[in-house]
Amino acid sequence: MTTFAFTLIVEGSDIQDAEVVDALFEAGCGDALVGSSDGVQFLDFDREADSLSEAVLSAVSDIESVEELSVARIADAGLITMAEIAARTGRTRESIRLLVAGKRGPGGFPPPATDPRSRYRLWRAGEVEYWMRAYLGEAAEWQEDLYLAALNIGLEFRHHRAYLSDAEVADIRALVDL
Repeated sequence: MTTFAFTLIVEGSDIQDAEVVDALFEAGCGDALVGSSDGVQFLDFDREADSLSEAVLSAVSDIESVEELSVARIADAGLITMAEIAARTGRTRESIRLLVAGKRGPGGFPPPATDPRSRYRLWRAGEVEYWMRAYLGEAAEWQEDLYLAALNIGLEFRHHRAYLSDAEVADIRALVDL
């Protein structure tokens, strides 16, 4: 078994209430740190499992077995900074900055997932991994990031669905061909 680390954003009951913490522990979340920051509730997991999917899906199931709790999303699922790209690829941050700016390499580095004018830009790890492999011949196995990003889309759709009309849900389903 492998230990997988991830953070789930949780909505519903106050997860720092002693009774809710006990219920989470009883539900199987003894491998998570329960916390809240600026009103956002989260559980930081270090979960042992045979695969990432097993780890995340079992954690979601465990949390949602506690009454009035739901998982809204996976924190930072599949998103990385330039510094994280540098660390994962063994390059310097300056090397990555030059690739992003098109001043080194073949150009065409994936655009950031966040506002490109922002000082704090984030990239989709799967897109960066694909580009590094295709254009630089550098293999970076980030399959877990691709899976987390896709799983997060499902969690966020499920979360936002409550606020959408049936017609809007149908539009989204048609768009992604579910």
